[in-house]
Amino acid sequence: MKYSVYVVELDKKVWTDRKKFRDANPQFRGVKECLYVGMTSHSPRERFLKHKQGYRSKKGYKISSSYVEKYGKFLRPSLYNEYKPHSKKEAMQMEQELAQELKKKGYAVWWN
Repeated sequence: MKYSVYVVELDKKVWTDRKKFRDANPQFRGVKECLYVGMTSHSPRERFLKHKQGYRSKKGYKISSSYVEKYGKFLRPSLYNEYKPHSKKEAMQMEQELAQELKKKGYAVWWN
């Protein structure tokens, strides 16, 4: 199975509403956007819609991010299109690397 990374732009209200988000982004100066970086075995669009719907697994576990569910605005393909599908292990590494890279560029970023 192939996994892809994706990026969702979040409403900046996440910055004022969520202390945990602020604490994870001490470098953020308010100039760029707030983002969520994730990975999926589905298409980024399908995964984004599952987040927005508060999707739960067949066993009833919530598998959507509350940050994307409440604050997600839209996908930002220009920030992830260069990353091609990989194994789950590689995608997990790419997710972390992309999140760190975006933070260095001045974005506020959340990922799991």
